[in-house]
Amino acid sequence: MSKPVAAPPRRTLAAAVLGTREERLAESQPPRAARIATYVLFFLLGAAVSVCGSFVQALWPPVGVLLALAATAATFYGGLRVTGTRLGAGVPAAGWFLAMLLLIVPRPEGDNVLWSNATSLAWLFGGSVLGVICATLPTRTGWFPGVPGPPR
Repeated sequence: MSKPVAAPPRRTLAAAVLGTREERLAESQPPRAARIATYVLFFLLGAAVSVCGSFVQALWPPVGVLLALAATAATFYGGLRVTGTRLGAGVPAAGWFLAMLLLIVPRPEGDNVLWSNATSLAWLFGGSVLGVICATLPTRTGWFPGVPGPPR
């Protein structure tokens, strides 16, 4: 009589989307020139997401903030996964913050892009938290952000 085959263990939703730590650490490191070009691209993408999200969050109040935060999280996490370094999440966050600082400052005419209402504050706070979360996720780098560790 044959033995019943055990089903493979079920993966949690987070492990299915983000991958396990072991899977992330096993990924190969991109070449240095490609990483530098990717850092520049993700800095500009972070700034673009900040500008676009600032307008989207005000356009559709309850849904716009969630849509803008989803784009922000995807940008930060994408930088982390593409480069394989924490700097990959920090660079788009830096672009996001720089553009956000420019959008917060009122113009001489009195116009503001971001007002001090609930959606603007949720956008600012939520994006900041997402940047910190993505920059602290485990990566395959060694000891310094942006510098690949020794081969394992």
